[in-house]
Amino acid sequence: MLLDGINHIALISKDVERLGRFYQTVFDAIVGETRDHGPGETMTNIRIGPATELNVFVIAGNIEAARQTPMWGRGRLDHVGLAAASAEAFETIRERLVQAGAGDGTVNDFGTQFSMFFRDPDGLEGEVLIPKK
Repeated sequence: MLLDGINHIALISKDVERLGRFYQTVFDAIVGETRDHGPGETMTNIRIGPATELNVFVIAGNIEAARQTPMWGRGRLDHVGLAAASAEAFETIRERLVQAGAGDGTVNDFGTQFSMFFRDPDGLEGEVLIPKK
């Protein structure tokens, strides 16, 4: 393969401080500085893995972060799948998602891996996965 995973996912938020706290609290993510990214626009990097970031944009007057639709009705990008670093990390994340009210703790068995779904504070659906041993 010529690629080594995903570098970043760009998304729009209504409240990057709230979103950053969520990813920091649940996933031990590292929230970077917020900086201008054009007129009425800011960008904040949230490091969610060794080489993966969320590039979070807040854009004045943009209402896309408020628009919510059901699974498979969200357009080209439906949800984000995140890889847990270990089985122990998967369980810690599961507990934190439940505590944050972002998921119900249900673990799905998808044959080769276990999965759980969550919604972040902006409504973006995510999935955390861990391969079966």
